[in-house]
Amino acid sequence: MEILLIAIALAGGSAVGYGTKSYLFKKKKDSAQARADKLLEDTKAKAKEQLLAAKEEAIEMIDETKTEEKKRREQLSGQEKRLAEREINLDAKFNRLDERTEAQKSNEKEIDEIKEELKEIRTRQQKNLEKIAKLNKKEAADKLMQMTEKDIKADLVKLVEKLQRDAKENADDIARGIVSDAMQRIASEQTSERTVTTVAIPNDELKGRIIGKEGRNIQTIERLTGVDVIIDETPGVIVLSGFDPVRRQVARVALENLIKDGRIHPTKIEETVQKAQKEIDQIIKKAGEEACHETGVAGLPPEIVNYLGQLKFRTSYGQNVLKHSIEMTHLAVIIASEIGANVAVCRTAALLHDLGKAVTHEMDGNHHHLTRTLLEKAGVDEAIIHAAEAHHDDIEATTVEALVVRAVDAVSASRPGARGDNVENYAKRMTDLENLTNSFTGVEKSYAISAGREIRVFVKPESIDDLTAIKLARDISNKIEATLKYPGTIKVNVIRETRAIEYAK
Repeated sequence: MEILLIAIALAGGSAVGYGTKSYLFKKKKDSAQARADKLLEDTKAKAKEQLLAAKEEAIEMIDETKTEEKKRREQLSGQEKRLAEREINLDAKFNRLDERTEAQKSNEKEIDEIKEELKEIRTRQQKNLEKIAKLNKKEAADKLMQMTEKDIKADLVKLVEKLQRDAKENADDIARGIVSDAMQRIASEQTSERTVTTVAIPNDELKGRIIGKEGRNIQTIERLTGVDVIIDETPGVIVLSGFDPVRRQVARVALENLIKDGRIHPTKIEETVQKAQKEIDQIIKKAGEEACHETGVAGLPPEIVNYLGQLKFRTSYGQNVLKHSIEMTHLAVIIASEIGANVAVCRTAALLHDLGKAVTHEMDGNHHHLTRTLLEKAGVDEAIIHAAEAHHDDIEATTVEALVVRAVDAVSASRPGARGDNVENYAKRMTDLENLTNSFTGVEKSYAISAGREIRVFVKPESIDDLTAIKLARDISNKIEATLKYPGTIKVNVIRETRAIEYAK
């Protein structure tokens, strides 16, 4: 019974709970539906407002576009009107130009007719004058020139002398000032020309070790370096002989290192020569770079810098070629600045003018022609190439820069002590200068003085007059320039004198 009551109670409680849940669920459902309906209405209201705002904005944009389009149409209309007016003005100008052209053609035709008329009148007058004077035009001109020359010959000689004197004084003063100023700012030391290098040894016992068994050591050195190793009875030295100065330097460094090391055999010699070659290559590279830095020349290709560095070991007539090139560069820059030439071209051309001397032992040809070949291969500017190549007289100098390089080359080479010269060459130069001068007609005798810097020419007064003496001096100087090849300036002094001698008894 109790169990039944409990079961009934449970059943009743379940029924009540289910009913309660059903009621609450229905109530929540109705509330959610109400909120959803309200949210939907709010959304629709906002959408309507946004749509109205968008429509209003679109209407405003359309109105602005129409206004802007109207303005542009008005501007285009104004431009069209202005273009039409300009076209009308251009047509009018073209018409006036055509009228002027026609008028000019008519005037030119009239001028041509007048010229022809004047030519005919001049021809008739010339014929009439020839009939009256019984001389043609050329004969009359020759006779007039003869009479004029005869009348003013003395005055002409004085005038020519004065003009030459004034021009020479002014030119000499200007040139002397420029060159002396440039030379005062340049100072360089000189070395003597040589084709041998001596290596000092501590004792003569090393000579046998350097020669080696059956001469294997000395043969290895000569084969690897390309120079002759001369070992004679001269105490304390070994002589290296060779035309290529770079190879001599490699041999010298290698031999000195072998002497310091003490181990002298073919394998060690080969290793030492390779190290010496690398050391000399570094010296060459550094010398080229230092020369470019000292002279202010930048942007040269590496191979040109290397050739330039090789000139450190080259000499010409007792003058170190690299130092000569650097000195020339400084002189060229100073002179080019004074006369208004291209300083950059003069600077580079002066530094590279003797570049071909670095390869004269490897390639055939004159060094200045080899310079052109090397610079052309490196893509150097033609103005620089011409200025560098034309420093010798067989190439015509067609630019101011080429003349500057030629002048400073002569200045650097002709300074006292710059280059060595033996007695035979000096005597031959004096003889050639006098023989050349004596070959001219009317020259009685000539003397080369001042170490060949002046030639005094005595002429026969009955054969050479004053005016001809001036021309003779110019002809002699031109022939010296074209024939004799050595640096410097030669003064040609033509002397004409008449002596009247009587004896009182």
